[in-house]
Amino acid sequence: QVQLVESGGGLVQAGGSLRLSCAASGLRVSNRGMGWFRQAPGKEREFVAAESSTTLYTYYADSVKGRFTISRDIAKNTAYLQMNSLKPEDTAVYYCAAGRGSYVRAYDSDYDYWGQGTQVTVSS
Repeated sequence: QVQLVESGGGLVQAGGSLRLSCAASGLRVSNRGMGWFRQAPGKEREFVAAESSTTLYTYYADSVKGRFTISRDIAKNTAYLQMNSLKPEDTAVYYCAAGRGSYVRAYDSDYDYWGQGTQVTVSS
């Protein structure tokens, strides 16, 4: 059974940092692209970041480029999202997702497993 479990969310002041973790079981992050998405209240889920597994190519939404970094630890079978210089508009539930294959982009259809989400709240 595949599970993706996010952690690391919380309340932080604007300008602060958080690191989200996505612990995977039932699949190996070493051979799957991984992605992060978020959903703010009253809005649709949106893409945040993705990393392909073979080339480690990374891709970011314009709104987080230069502030967020996606990475993975193969030994821990865990994906991460380091978030710096946080803004109130980053407030959302953050979800990690495992790709259907090694290459992933910003589309929901690229992913077949999703975590339950972790809340990130940035105060002004």
